[in-house]
Amino acid sequence: MPRRAGSDAGETNRRMRAAALRLFARHGYAAVSMRQIAAEVGVQAGALYTHTPDKQTLLFSLMEAHLHELLAARDALPPARGATERLDRFVRFHIRFHLARPEAVFIAYMELRNLEPANFRVIEALRRDYETGLEAILRDGAAEGVFAVPDAKIAALGLIAMLTGINTWYREGGRLSLGEVEAIYRDMARKAVAG
Repeated sequence: MPRRAGSDAGETNRRMRAAALRLFARHGYAAVSMRQIAAEVGVQAGALYTHTPDKQTLLFSLMEAHLHELLAARDALPPARGATERLDRFVRFHIRFHLARPEAVFIAYMELRNLEPANFRVIEALRRDYETGLEAILRDGAAEGVFAVPDAKIAALGLIAMLTGINTWYREGGRLSLGEVEAIYRDMARKAVAG
């Protein structure tokens, strides 16, 4: 059965994005050329430019897609009552979402320095949206009298850094199950903001 040209283009685009994600995470954005990405995909370098105008746009697109996926998944969570339940839900969500996407997470945090200023502003705004959600949980918890945080923004950034750090060491099949790790981190998060 003959393939449609559009399906080939879509498949090449998907493979290009997957290869760029893998290579940027493994070697760093600055060390990867479009030729290396093309070789990984199995096409000539020029073929990639029908899918992206340049490497910067590709990096930005990968980061933007990751953050849009993160925000959409967060927004799709079922409602929780009370700040403590919302914090517990945030911790579990953050850990599971990030562990399922280690390469995208690495790029989203480590390659910010390689974004051009206009692209950085867009990504930073998306990140702020996510951080602001946790800040709201912490402020609401303070208003409920269950959390004591002198600065919700700093506390949110600290909790997110702690939770994201799991990606550097957790491996499925290790000493602790994912559920055990989530419970430990939930308790640490609660203690960090306890009122």
